[in-house]
Amino acid sequence: MDYQRIISKVYTSTLAKDNIGKVPDYIPELANIDEKKFGVNFTDLKFNSYGHGDFEEKFSIQSISKVFALSFVYERLGEKIWDRVDVEPSGNAFNSLIQLEADKGIPLNPFINAGALVICDILLEISSNPKEELLSYIRDLAEDDNIHFNEKVAVSEIKNSFRNTAMCNFMKSFGNITNQPEAVIDLYCHLCSIEMTCKQLSKSFLYLANEGIKPLSNEKILSSTKAKRINAILLTCGFYDESGEFSFLVGLPGKSGVGGGIVAIYPNHYCITVWSPKLNRKGNSYRGMKFLEEFTTKTGESIF
Repeated sequence: MDYQRIISKVYTSTLAKDNIGKVPDYIPELANIDEKKFGVNFTDLKFNSYGHGDFEEKFSIQSISKVFALSFVYERLGEKIWDRVDVEPSGNAFNSLIQLEADKGIPLNPFINAGALVICDILLEISSNPKEELLSYIRDLAEDDNIHFNEKVAVSEIKNSFRNTAMCNFMKSFGNITNQPEAVIDLYCHLCSIEMTCKQLSKSFLYLANEGIKPLSNEKILSSTKAKRINAILLTCGFYDESGEFSFLVGLPGKSGVGGGIVAIYPNHYCITVWSPKLNRKGNSYRGMKFLEEFTTKTGESIF
């Protein structure tokens, strides 16, 4: 398969079409991003890597970082993690409060905001310095120390975290948040503020394409069973209430973020990352979705 040629062709095709959507303005620092940015990077398990467009420019990975946090906590806590967060698609917006009362403060999955807040609460319980430990973890996965929090983005999010704070307090009333909500929100907003390039992301997610093992160093990050389960949640929950549509059109496990990034994984083969800041009405990158749909159509490759 000539992936480099296919990526170039699909990139050009996607670039020529309308770029419908809107850069999110509820996080002021994200509203300043150039909406024309568009990058793609592909990395396979043999370390072939192909980039196109703005693939080496850093952007705020936002909810993509929830996958790293889940992996970090899941490996340390094991199956007990599922006592505090479920694995079901939400069917609601990523910041919905509707479901929490019915389910007594247990979020439906770890990728909606409520679920990620619980993961951050667990991080505070099991780590003495969760920010630095998680950042070190991500740098190790990417084999790149040039990955940092964007403090301006973190502060911007903290100042506008009224809804997340409400969810955090609500879950605390059910006993599913054990730390002070302010500490949980601070960690959550820093987690979302991490900046990476498409190239860094496509490399850092290879462990999920390789049964939990970093392919270059052969380091075991997760057991194959845990990697399989995270990929399953990515497939069913990685795009909020558009997860079914992504599975239907693209057919790969993946995760999006409101920074405009999308990571998609073809198990036992490769990881591909797309960044384009304008979001569709579901909060996913408009061009990213279109690119990946055409990419898997051209390659004929999906998990189905």
